[in-house]
Parts: sequence; structure tokens; C-alpha cells
Amino acid sequence: MWRKLALGLVLVCAPVLLSSQSNADSKWPAYGGDLANSRYAPLDQIDAANFSKLEAAWRFKTDNLGPRPEYKFESTPLMVNGRVFTTAGTRRAVVALDAATGEMLWMHSEQEGKRGQAAPRQLSGRGVAYWSDPSTSLRAGGGDERILYVTPGYRLVALDARTGRLVPGFGSNGIVDLKKDFDQQIDPESAPVGLHATPLVAKDVVIVGAAFDTGANPSSKTNVKGYIRAFDVRTGKRLWIFHTVPRPGEFGYDTWLEDSASYTGNTGVWAQMSADEELGLAYLPTELPTHDYYGGFRPGNNLFSESIVAVDLRTGERKWHYQLVHHGIWDMDIPAPPILADITVNGRTVKALAQPTKQAFLYVLNRVTGEPIWPIEERPVPKGDTPREWYSPTQPFPTKPPAYDGQGLSIGDLIDFTPELRAEAVKIVSRYRLGPIFTPPSVSRAEGPIATLTMGAQAAATNWPGASYDPETHTVFVASQTAVATLGLMPAPPGRSDLPYFQGTILSGARLTGGAGSGAGAPATPGAAEQASAALNVQGLPIIKPPYSRITAIDLDRGEFRWQVPFGATPDLIRNHPALKGLNLPPLGRPGNNSGTLVTRTLLVAGESNFGPTPTRARGAMLRAFDKSSGREVGAVYLPAPQSGSPMTYMLGGRQYLVVAISGSGYPGELVAFRLP
Repeated sequence: MWRKLALGLVLVCAPVLLSSQSNADSKWPAYGGDLANSRYAPLDQIDAANFSKLEAAWRFKTDNLGPRPEYKFESTPLMVNGRVFTTAGTRRAVVALDAATGEMLWMHSEQEGKRGQAAPRQLSGRGVAYWSDPSTSLRAGGGDERILYVTPGYRLVALDARTGRLVPGFGSNGIVDLKKDFDQQIDPESAPVGLHATPLVAKDVVIVGAAFDTGANPSSKTNVKGYIRAFDVRTGKRLWIFHTVPRPGEFGYDTWLEDSASYTGNTGVWAQMSADEELGLAYLPTELPTHDYYGGFRPGNNLFSESIVAVDLRTGERKWHYQLVHHGIWDMDIPAPPILADITVNGRTVKALAQPTKQAFLYVLNRVTGEPIWPIEERPVPKGDTPREWYSPTQPFPTKPPAYDGQGLSIGDLIDFTPELRAEAVKIVSRYRLGPIFTPPSVSRAEGPIATLTMGAQAAATNWPGASYDPETHTVFVASQTAVATLGLMPAPPGRSDLPYFQGTILSGARLTGGAGSGAGAPATPGAAEQASAALNVQGLPIIKPPYSRITAIDLDRGEFRWQVPFGATPDLIRNHPALKGLNLPPLGRPGNNSGTLVTRTLLVAGESNFGPTPTRARGAMLRAFDKSSGREVGAVYLPAPQSGSPMTYMLGGRQYLVVAISGSGYPGELVAFRLP
């Protein structure tokens, strides 16, 4: 009897013992999982065999956290010490939830009045940052723990992580007014500067970026400058400021010709940032200067726009920079955080930085020196014909890895399911300008060209969700969409003499003005540029060849693809289209699918999203799991709305949880936490 009982105990306990290391409680303490933004967790309780069995452990609805129930919920929550922290709702409240049950423990909300109403970056934002004092013990509820976030009205707030109360010793009663101490005079109520991203907290330093209204149609060539600042996490005192538009005498000032640095604004960091505490460096991925598509009033290469800038964490001193786009006029803001990875190149360990982009290049640099891991070549690019524009004669082209999605546009990129569809597509684009990547925008003319058509620019291949990194296999996983942007310039209306052109186009006799925002986080309604792109179709089918979205696994040791697969279910309106009847179609991917990814010991996880021109109503979407070594889909669970934030995971009480923010047209924002039955 004892032998049988002992054998029974071994059989029951063996699975627990085999994965005991991954069953220990774990946390997700930063937006990207860590300061390197790897979005990786070494967990394997949820795997290929059981992913499809996941059930909702808890759900947290956010529609009452603000005056409007419907919005795009973009947060990645944090989990520390059994609590989930996130921003939520249209007033950007901060909530703490029990990580096992989803019960709300506390909530904090700022009522900002006109300042909040005038903010360019409203709604829920992308989350919070966490800090704890390493000199004090967190056991038994002791020690100093803080949650930091930026309000829609551009104020940095520090909260006690246990109670949600403002930290009195930080700034002024727990708040730092980010419109002050900014090295420029701006209106504290109406100045159009804000932020959706979370602050970056490294050691005892808090770094805050700057974001603006969509850059398609600024009201003037003059705007607020997107300077980057750091603050002491304990006191809120400003430690340093980095002038992304250099001042006279500073490095890079000579790249702004004709005194354009004196009045040009923007050039902020609206994406997430990364840090290497060991090296003492923070990495700033910057955006364009004022006006995304016309730069005639800002001649020159315009440092530090569209650059990765490495600065000293303590002082803000520039250590190195690398400009990815010279004098940008394509809306190629760097939209996502750099990934920091230790890789092996030719047998040598290298501290690297990998930057996913809208233009579908993964730029890989040495994060200590800024030197490219593989050559990045300056190559000649087409010159445009917009009056008074300044064009850079060359642009940087990485030689490795290859582009992971579409760039530019040629006849060979057009739909080709049948010869008839291809012929119709060729006729449609005949009135537009086509060309390779970096073909400039066109001045729109009814007789043509209507605009420049391109992929990998305004229609971002990869947007703010970015990519994830597996430190076990040195692999970057990046989701991307294949979509066409229309880059057309119209003469400005009377009264805009300092800004001769704005972005727009002419389609079917209708003039569309405005542009698609890169990171606005607005309600899921298409901007004019998205409408223009949507109008470019053949009998209702996308004008370009599939796949319409994909996931690519990139080996960072070799700069080569491991695999690439279509991502998401082919929509019914394409699969059942009468023009495709009788065709044996492979998986085509889901248009507008541009999701954040999560990687674990065995899986890559990503949900179907909708960043495209036709927002998905609350009919649902799928959260999918892929074998990270092959890209083969191994499981899926239903989401009641598309993924709109990026997934994260943690272990608590011996159980693995997987949490994702969802929302969509007609479906308010919600956090859904999954676990095994």
C-alpha cells in the first residue's frame, strides 16, 4: 500500500517539479516588461497544448472612468506584488487591481478642466511607471513604492502605490507641472503639448517625453519644441533637459539652415523610451519636426529629428546619436521603443539596440557606441518637385536585416489574384506617382499626379506597439501591416502664408483634408489619410497584394529572417468576394492588423487588432498563440473586441495570467485576464 501511495504522489507532483522554476511568482514591472522593452517572460505554464483552453479569470471594464464610455484603450498594465496598475477611461484615471481577482483596490483621477480639454493627447494613455526605493524593505507593506504617470493636461503625477494617494514630497503636493521649467515660454492651459506614453523610470530618474497634435496639418511653421526632461523620482526636481531642436552653439544646430531651429517645433519623443542602467544610458526615439510632409521652411537634415539619441541617465549629456531619416517628409516618426539586446555576431558578444519602424526597417546598432552592427549605406533617393522644398540627396539604408514589410510602391506590388484585377489596379494608380521608399510627396493636381502612393510611411508598417525580443534565441518578433498611404500636398488656404502647403488629396472629385495620426489614441474613426487609402481599392479589395499583415521573426545574431507568416484571419468580405470565387486562397492576413506581441518560453502571443480604415465593431477578434521557433499557430481564444493594448503576463499563486486591453467601435475599453481552468 505504501509503495502504491508513494508512486501516486510522484505522479501527481512530477509536473509541478518539472516547471517549478516558472511557477514562482513573477512580475511585469515596466511597460515593456523591463527597461530593455523585451516584452519577454520566462513562463511556460500556458503553452501550445493548453492555450486554447484559457478562460477569463477576471475582466475590468473602464467605461465609467470618464465622461465618455467609448475610446481606444491602449494600455499595457503592470503587475507588482500582487497588484495590477493601469491607466484607464477617457479621463486617464489610474487604478490598482487585485492581480488574482481584478477587484479594484483604489482609483485616482485628476479633473483638469480646460487644460485637459485643450490637450492634444487625451484619453487613457498607454499606462503607468513603477518605482520602489531599493534602500527600504517592501515586506509587510513597508518601504516607498510609487506609481508615476502623465495626465492628459501634461502633468507628472506621483502616487503611493499602496493607497493611490498623491506623494506630498514630490513636486507640488505630488504633481510636477510639465508646462513649466521647459526652457520655452508656453501657455499653461492651451499649449498643444502632452504625452500618451508612460514615463521612463530608471534607478531614481524619471524621464518624460513630449507629443503633439498630428503633424499632418499644423496651424503654423512655429510650434512648441519637444524637449526631453528628467526628474528626481523622490522630489520631482528637474535634473536635466535635452534640446531635441538644438540651440545656438549646441551640437546639431548647423543642420537647421536659415535660422529654422529658432521657430520650428515638435521633434519630441511620443513613443516609449528604453534604458540600460548598467551603462547609465537612456535611449530617446524622436519624431519629425513641425509638419510631417512639407519641410521647405526647415531646410537641412534637422537633427535630432527621427533619430535615436543616447543620453547619460544622470546628466542628459548626449553620448551618441543615429539619424534614421534626414529631413523627414514622410511621417516616419520613430513610433516604438528601442529593444536592448545582448547578441552574438561573428562569435563576439555585442550590446545591441534594435529599432522597429514605420518604414519596415529594423535598424540594429551597438548601444554603447551607436555604430551599426551591419553596414547602413547612404544611398541616393528621388528628388521631388514641391516648390520651396529642401530634399536630402541620400537616406540611410540598412543592409541587414532586410525590410520586413512593404516599402514604396510599384506595379509589382498591386493586386494580382486575376489579370482583370491587376489591370484595374494599374488603371487606378496611373494618376498617382509611384516609386521606391523615400519617393517624396506630390503636389496634388486633378490631372495628376493626385498624390504619391507608398507603403511603410504614413501607413505605418509597425506603429507604437513595437516588437518583442526573445533573449533565449536572440530573436526579434515584429508584427506589421501592409498598407498604402497617399502623400499629397495642397496649397494652404488664405491666411497661412508661413505654411504654403498642407496635407490632403483629391479622390473621385472629393477633396479630403487632414492626415492620420500616428499615436493619437483617439476614438476608432478613420482620418482623412486613412479614408484616402481606403478609397484605393479594386472592387472593394485592397489594391495591393497580400499578406495584409504579418509577423516576422528576425535572428539578431545574423540579421536574417527565421520565419515570416501572415497574421490574422482573412476577412469575410475578401474571402467571399465574387471576383475571387473558385480561387484557392492561402491565408492572407487581416488588413489593419498592427498588434503588440508577447514572447514566453515557448510561445509568441498576439491578438487581432484594428488600426486600419474600417474599425471592427464588437463582433470580436482572436488572441492567437504561435510556436516561437516556427511561426505555426498553435492556439487561439476569443476576444469580445480587438486587441488595442499589448499583452503582458505574470505568475501569481502558482498560476500564470495573461492580460490584454481590448476595445473597438461600439465596445468600451476593458482589461481581460486569462488563465487555465
